[in-house]
Amino acid sequence: MLVETKFYPYFTLLGQSLGSIILGLEALCKFPPDIYIDTTGYAFTLPLFRYIGGCKVGCYVHYPTISMDMLRRVQQREYCHNNQAYVVRNPFITWLKVIYYWLFAKLYSWVGQCSDTIMVNSTWTENHIRDLWGVPFKTHRVYPPCEVKNIKKLKRNENTDNILILSIGQFRPEKDHPLQLQAMYELRTILSRNEDLWNKVKLVIVGSCRNESDYERLKNMQDLAKHLSLENSVEFKVNVHFQDLLQLYQKAGIGIHTMWNEHFGIGVVECMAAGIIMVAHRSGGPLLDIIETSEGSQNGYLAVSAIEYANCILSIIYNSKELNDTIRNSARSSVERFSEEEFEVNFLRAVTPLFNES
Repeated sequence: MLVETKFYPYFTLLGQSLGSIILGLEALCKFPPDIYIDTTGYAFTLPLFRYIGGCKVGCYVHYPTISMDMLRRVQQREYCHNNQAYVVRNPFITWLKVIYYWLFAKLYSWVGQCSDTIMVNSTWTENHIRDLWGVPFKTHRVYPPCEVKNIKKLKRNENTDNILILSIGQFRPEKDHPLQLQAMYELRTILSRNEDLWNKVKLVIVGSCRNESDYERLKNMQDLAKHLSLENSVEFKVNVHFQDLLQLYQKAGIGIHTMWNEHFGIGVVECMAAGIIMVAHRSGGPLLDIIETSEGSQNGYLAVSAIEYANCILSIIYNSKELNDTIRNSARSSVERFSEEEFEVNFLRAVTPLFNES
């Protein structure tokens, strides 16, 4: 309850961080540990367990609570899901928010430095944590465990009469699903003289809804699809069963991912393991760790704007079967480094100092 965003409509970062301290204090009183490893992103609990609990502490950071990119967007008055229009329009409020972010970043830096060992899930996260916390010798990149072993065994079951594009991700604002709909709109415009080909294309957006806000967001996207006259070319699937997801992995030929600065991208990795050719956002984990676009080693595509996404999808559609098979095989081979076995080896290596020094 104390860490849910709905309780902090303003000063969300600070409110959740203070709430996590109270939550951590409750845990410390009920079960005082010898070693504490935070894997939920509540960095403000680290000094609590270190200095009051007397524990050895470590953390696994999926996504920095604040980043220099967030600060830059506020400074440049860019509209995004965590920088609302009323802030962008008002220079004074922007200035106040920059000060708030800067002070919070200083606090975040101090609490992070309390950790004895730091694990990060990607190069993007590693770069930001090194900049913010300034302890590179304690920082270890440990890619998250992805279910690639069994997914790689799935047999392709594409229907040549259809072109299925698959999107996987929670219906959260940062996933930027509207960009996927805009990309489909651009693709239809490009294929305006080839209606037969366009009629074969279908985007299936698979996602989960956590609360009323997510369901409202889903309804808005369905309305946007109708507004763009895409209702016959886009299908939304909510909270699907795992077996149904596996069937979609087998049927889809193209995958789309549109989140800016995705910290890693497990969904991207799983799609690649299934032999789906991914078009991912040219930022964050997909850019730095997962997708390779160089000739000879290409395992996917990267894009930023709707027209770029549309052109990448068009390239895949028009590619020869041999080229697409080469990209698929390269994608499937490349994801082994994100397996559960690799995670276990690297995780144990990173946390060993906590146990050796206890």
